[in-house]
Amino acid sequence: MSTQNTAAIIKQLLIETLSLDMTIEQMSDDLLLLGNIPEFDSMAIVSIITAVEEEFAFIVDDDDLSAEVFESIDSLIEFVEDKRG
Repeated sequence: MSTQNTAAIIKQLLIETLSLDMTIEQMSDDLLLLGNIPEFDSMAIVSIITAVEEEFAFIVDDDDLSAEVFESIDSLIEFVEDKRG
């Protein structure tokens, strides 16, 4: 799976999980998440991690999580790509 496909999947997960009134095309990769999207709170983070684990078939360890992972869509894509190997 390419990084572009990963980005599209992550954006769709964000739209669905946060119930955002946006399309994938409207979300730039450098869109800031934490502190920028009111719906992106601690419960949303748990939901996003669960969805990412299910979609990409890997487990996220608590030690892997930091605020930097959720800084932007780019950082979340990078995290997923790193976990996938």
